[in-house]
Amino acid sequence: MPEMTAAAPATHFHENPHEHVAIASAVVKSYGTGDGAVTALRGVSAAFARGQFTAIMGPSGSGKSTFLHCLAGLDTVTSGSVLIGGVEITRLSRTRLTRLRRDRLGFVFQSFNLLPMLTAEENIRLTGRLGNRRADQEWFDAIVDALGLRGRLSHRPSELSGGQQQRVAVARALLTRPEVLFADEPTGNLDSRSGAEVLGFLRTAVDRYRQTVIMVTHDPAAAAHADRVLFLADGTIVDELARPTSDRVHAVMRRMEG
Repeated sequence: MPEMTAAAPATHFHENPHEHVAIASAVVKSYGTGDGAVTALRGVSAAFARGQFTAIMGPSGSGKSTFLHCLAGLDTVTSGSVLIGGVEITRLSRTRLTRLRRDRLGFVFQSFNLLPMLTAEENIRLTGRLGNRRADQEWFDAIVDALGLRGRLSHRPSELSGGQQQRVAVARALLTRPEVLFADEPTGNLDSRSGAEVLGFLRTAVDRYRQTVIMVTHDPAAAAHADRVLFLADGTIVDELARPTSDRVHAVMRRMEG
């Protein structure tokens, strides 16, 4: 695995805003109104540098998935702002936000989200075709070969293992060269070997291609692939760890749960 480098603390993002591809400022997310209202995020601020791999962790109900969804424009914010590549997505119309997600962001989910009637190659190329964009063949070949999918391109999802399906999902997300790749528990449905392969490629994409990755995970071993880990509890960031190892992540989680 390539050597990881330390990341700048999230609290310093206002000093060098042009180095960051995603910035969340005082993000609040509430559901419901009145006495039944539930606040999932309580003024969360964080920044994500280009070419950096960030893991987001926390106990169940901490707000980590809600934060990821707000960053990715998959959910609205109650207040605060989110900038992606200098664009404040919290002010975009639904149409413009949909176009930005399609053209500038990549997504990898726990459930793979492949279309069963399409081959692996057709699934990989799907996002580009929906945006009426022709993929760079050299880039397509580089991703396919790096992920070991060359011999599986004509196979449909039902003919692929879980690890192969998730690699197809990663290839699809990277094909458009997104400004940010969002990954929500990308190894949750995989065995340890397949999960390590997917995480290893995400690490390579960051180191070799300066891809920005933001990943929610509950697994300290997965978080150890990142440059830094943000820890959420009760809708706020309570800790941050640079150069994470599985043991160090475990220690922080134990402290939070204790």
